[in-house]
Amino acid sequence: MAGLTIHSEKLTPALAKELSALCPFGALEETAEGLAVGAGCKMCRLCVKKSSGVITEEETPKPQINKEEWVGVAVFADFAHGRLHPVTLELLGKAQELAAVTGHPVYALLLGSDTQKAVAELLRYGADRVYVYDHPALAEFTIEPYADAFADFIENVKPSSILVGATNLGRSLAPRVAARFGTGLTADCTVLEMEQNTDLVQIRPAFGGNIMARIITPNHRPQFCTVRYKIFSHPQPMERPRGTVQPMTLPQPKKPYGIRVDKVERLPKEMDISDADTIVAVGRGVRTQADLELARQLAEALNAQLACTRPLVENGWLDAKHQIGLSGRTVKPKLLIALGISGAVQFTAGMRGADCIIAVNSDEGAPIFGAAHYGLVGDLYEMVPALLKMTKEDAAHVS
Repeated sequence: MAGLTIHSEKLTPALAKELSALCPFGALEETAEGLAVGAGCKMCRLCVKKSSGVITEEETPKPQINKEEWVGVAVFADFAHGRLHPVTLELLGKAQELAAVTGHPVYALLLGSDTQKAVAELLRYGADRVYVYDHPALAEFTIEPYADAFADFIENVKPSSILVGATNLGRSLAPRVAARFGTGLTADCTVLEMEQNTDLVQIRPAFGGNIMARIITPNHRPQFCTVRYKIFSHPQPMERPRGTVQPMTLPQPKKPYGIRVDKVERLPKEMDISDADTIVAVGRGVRTQADLELARQLAEALNAQLACTRPLVENGWLDAKHQIGLSGRTVKPKLLIALGISGAVQFTAGMRGADCIIAVNSDEGAPIFGAAHYGLVGDLYEMVPALLKMTKEDAAHVS
């Protein structure tokens, strides 16, 4: 990482004023001691080019880390209301694949209260060791004790990599803990690979889905990443778990926690499109909000969930909970029918795990057909009524 050095012995008052005015970000500040580089510096290096050696660019030494001290692939167990989120089990499966490359163990970190059943499940799905912080203060998620326990685990165990589910809990907790250790975190990874030197290759779409970025954290440990539900496959449970359990002690806080949970009210759980077996998804091929009724009728006939692309959410036609894609949900239904969807990477990245994809689009060159198993080229306003008619006829025949 580079920084700027100002050689004050070469600096004149006139040059200081000139360079201060030159900086497009206002980051060169005139002080009583001379010229100083402020926090607004973007390292554009314009001052380096124009200062004739008064300001130079200096490379700061990269931090040195002994990677052999950091061992294991850890999975944060997303545990709430007495249940493990299924993304935890998916991450355990992936952790076993990654750990096999280096011969490292697979750890699970479990925070909560009354955790016995969850411990058994983590062992059954391949954890070599489960580190358990079971404490009343962890019964409900609050960021302070959870972050303290997570940090204590890292300090004592020193895992090389940590996989966290991209749930509301995980997205809140992982960045805070990563920041405590001054290490990197890659969000919403779609592919994970392990190098022999224990560097975790974290791959995710970037720049609006136009490229796939390969991200590594070579000079810091632990390596953090978050992964959405249903990105990876659900592993098979082990008949004879071989793992062990390590009880841990929640560290005493340095000062009283600022959040106290007095009462928890459970909201009725709605069907999440991530859990749906059948989905009817609509895109910009739908001309008006009123025309969504056509898709709703097809969804009802197929006992399916209605989903959409981001533009329909931005238009206010459907709630964000219906959105599939990089900024929405990831789904793995048995059947997905895509109506009037072009097939941009932002959308297809969230539905590639579907067992069967049927696309309906009037443009035979639409990218969605490259991701679909079956394609129908035509106007959805003609195709959907025909599909509805066939569905009703089949239902009548069965009855």
